[in-house]
Amino acid sequence: MCGIAGLAGADAARHQTTVAAMGIAQRHRGPDGTRHLISSDNRAVLSMNTLLIVDPAARPGPYEDPASGVVLTFNGEIYNYRQVAAAWGIALEPGESDAHLVLRAWAKLGPGCLGALDGMFALAAYDPREGQLFLARDRLGEKPLYWRLDGGRLAFASEVTTLTGYGTAPLVVRPEMLSIETPAGVDTPFQGIQLLAPATLLAFDVATGSLAQQTWWTLEGLEPWQGDYKTALARFSTLLADRVPLRAPGTDFALLLSGGLDSAMLAYLMRPQVCVTVRYPGQDRLDESATAAVVARDIGAELAVVEPTAQDFAAALPEIMHALDYPMGNASTFSEHMAYRAIAERGIQVVAGGLGPDEFLMGYVRHALVLFGPEAVLGAGMESYRPLVSKLLHPVGEPLESAEAIVRLILRGQDPDGRLHEVVADALARAGGDLARGLTLADLATAWRPLVMTSDKLASAFALERRSPFLARDLVEFCYRLPVEHKIGEPAVGKRILRDAAKALGLPREVWDSRDKLGFASPVPSWLSGPLEPWATAQISSALDQAPRSLRPLLAGGLRPGGRFDRTRMQSLMAAAWFNDQPAETAA
Repeated sequence: MCGIAGLAGADAARHQTTVAAMGIAQRHRGPDGTRHLISSDNRAVLSMNTLLIVDPAARPGPYEDPASGVVLTFNGEIYNYRQVAAAWGIALEPGESDAHLVLRAWAKLGPGCLGALDGMFALAAYDPREGQLFLARDRLGEKPLYWRLDGGRLAFASEVTTLTGYGTAPLVVRPEMLSIETPAGVDTPFQGIQLLAPATLLAFDVATGSLAQQTWWTLEGLEPWQGDYKTALARFSTLLADRVPLRAPGTDFALLLSGGLDSAMLAYLMRPQVCVTVRYPGQDRLDESATAAVVARDIGAELAVVEPTAQDFAAALPEIMHALDYPMGNASTFSEHMAYRAIAERGIQVVAGGLGPDEFLMGYVRHALVLFGPEAVLGAGMESYRPLVSKLLHPVGEPLESAEAIVRLILRGQDPDGRLHEVVADALARAGGDLARGLTLADLATAWRPLVMTSDKLASAFALERRSPFLARDLVEFCYRLPVEHKIGEPAVGKRILRDAAKALGLPREVWDSRDKLGFASPVPSWLSGPLEPWATAQISSALDQAPRSLRPLLAGGLRPGGRFDRTRMQSLMAAAWFNDQPAETAA
C-alpha cells in the first residue's frame, strides 16, 4: 500500500508545490517517505507515499529511468515481478523492487507490459518521448485512482480528498447513492472528479490536452471450461496451492478470519502469524469466533478477538467516513475498521482477507434466489432470508425475469432513472446467456466497488497494506470460466468447488460444511434503532438542516423507522458524517 498523486501539463513544473501538498495530504498511505519528482521535460510532476513491504531497504519512489526519462509512481504489489523480469531480460539490482520492474518494462514496452503483471496496482507513468501521461489500474480495482481535468492539466491521486484540495469540487448526489448506497461506474459525489475504472488505461497528451481510455483486460472473452468436475477440482486446487501463498509477504502479517470458508482457506494456505476476528457480545447470530479459534489453533497462529461496542461505533464513525472519502455500502465497514485498528496496534503492516469467492463462485443468497428461485431457497432451510425473498414477490404470481430479480435483490432504495436496471441488463448481455456469469458481472458493476474500495481505504488509514489472495488472475479467470453446476450445486451450498477443495485439504468440517454466510457483519443497524437511536437522529437532523437540496432525501430516509436489518438509517448516518466532514466551500 502506497499513495500516488501528481499532474501533467505544459506548465506542470510550476506547480510542484501543489503536488508536494497533494502528497502530504495522503502521507498516511506511505509512512516510509513522501517524495515528488519532476520529469526531464518539466511537463509532469509525480508524487509517491511509500510503504516499504517487499524490501525495507528499497529507495522510496517516484522512480525515473535515466535512459528513456520515463517517470513512474506506483501503488500496489506485483507478485510475479521476478518471473516477469527474468522472462523479459530485465535486470534488477539489490534493493530494487516490483516498481523498478514496472519502470523498466514501461520504458521498453509501454502499456503493453500490463498484461503480464499479476497483482494489485494503480500507477502513473509519464513518458517524455511521447509527451503522454498514462494512468492504469489493476484488473479488479483493488487499488483506487481518481483523476480530474483542470485548465489543460490532468491531476490524479489515490484519494478523492487529495483532488478536492487541488481545486473546488461541489458535492453531487448520484442517483445510485439512493439505490445501492454507492456511486456506480466511474462517478464520484464530487463534480469533475472521476474514478478510473478497473483494468483501464488512460492516456493524456500534454501538448493537445486530449485523452483516451481503453480497457486492457476483460473476463467476457474467456472460453467456458470444458472438462469434467473432477478435472476442474484438481486444477482449481493446484491454482489455490500455487497462487495464494505467493500473496504472503516475507514478514509477519495478519489475516481477517471471520470463521467462514473463504478466510479459513486462506489461513491454511498462507499460515499467518496473527488471525483477527470480530465478535459482538450478545449477538450469537453473528458470532463465528468458535470456528475461528479452531482454525487459528490448527495453524499455530495467535487469535486476536475484537469486541466492539455501540459506543465504539459512535466514536469511530467520523474516522471511518474521513478514510472512505464518501459513503459506500458495505455491511462490514465498522467490523473491518476495528479489526484494522487492532492489527495496526500490533505493529503489523500487511493484512489479508477473503474477497472474491462469493462473487465468482455464487456465494451469496441472492445468487441462489436468481438461479433456483425463492421456493427452492426457503425449502433448503434458508428461512432466515425470508425478508430478502419478499423482494421477489410479484403481483401476477409469475416468475420475474432474471434482470428484474437481480435488480430487486441489489436495490436498497429507489431506481427512478433506471440506471441500475441498465447496469444489470448490460452485465447479462455481456455474459452471453450464462446466468452465473451474468451474476458475477452484475456484482462487479455494483456491489463489488464498495467492498474492494472500503478494504483498501480503511486499511490505508492505519498504514496497512490490504491483500486479497483469491483475486490472483489465474484463479479469477478459471472461476469465471466454470459452468454454474461447478460453482453451486444446490440452493444452500454456494462455492461448491471451494468447499470440496477445503474438504480435500482437511479443513475442519464446521468450515466447509457451513451453510450460512456471516462474514464480518455487525449489529449496527439494530443499534441505530435501539441504544444509539437518539444520537443517530441528532446527527442526521443536524446535517439535514445544512445539507444541499440534493442530499436531503438521502438524509431524511434515516429519520423514518426501519426494521432490524434495514440499512437505511446507517446509510443516512454515513451520509451525515460525510457531509459534516466536508469543507464549507465543497459542501455548499
